[in-house]
Amino acid sequence: MATPRNDVYIYATWLAKLLAGTNSCEWAAWFKAHYANYERVPSGFDLAAWRRQHHALLLQVQRELFAYGGQTLLEEQCSFQLRGRSGIVLAGKPDLIHINGTTGVICDVKTGQPRESDRLQVMLYMWALPLARREFRNIVFEGMVVYRDQHVSIPAQAIDQQFGERLRTLIGRVGGDSAPVARPSRAECLFCDIAPTECTARFGAADEDDFLADF
Repeated sequence: MATPRNDVYIYATWLAKLLAGTNSCEWAAWFKAHYANYERVPSGFDLAAWRRQHHALLLQVQRELFAYGGQTLLEEQCSFQLRGRSGIVLAGKPDLIHINGTTGVICDVKTGQPRESDRLQVMLYMWALPLARREFRNIVFEGMVVYRDQHVSIPAQAIDQQFGERLRTLIGRVGGDSAPVARPSRAECLFCDIAPTECTARFGAADEDDFLADF
């Protein structure tokens, strides 16, 4: 059974798909931001295989950046928690940060197909990290999404005033006191881990009709 969190806690990955428009159900992110220990839908995802593939790709990126000198931080070393004046906490953990002098690159490695939400996730890290951690205050960050067969670069200029305003507005809605309206759909509910006992609006097999059209 879900229990209220002590602090409203938003994880960066929850916001990326909403920013990209891939997901439209802000309620799911709002629920996870406000409640912990909720009942989850069993997952058939092969986490061990993903970890092996992800780790191999991450080590490859680390080796490539080693040639440029500087300092490389990995996973837990890159984590952050950014608390807003409202008390909302935004948290995240890029896969890799490479710093050389006053410039840096924030990298996330992806084992799947390229998605716009991947790029926006890294942009979110680029926006938040200099605010969240003192040692990054004077670093000019670029971003990079690394796939098996390509690298997608993100210039520092992508983090402009418009992006910051969009992100702050979304954080305000997801972290606010009032729950957004749930927007269930087959596409989103299929990959959502919130169980039907917690989300009564969740789309399921019962929502489909067995009617056969005349074609």
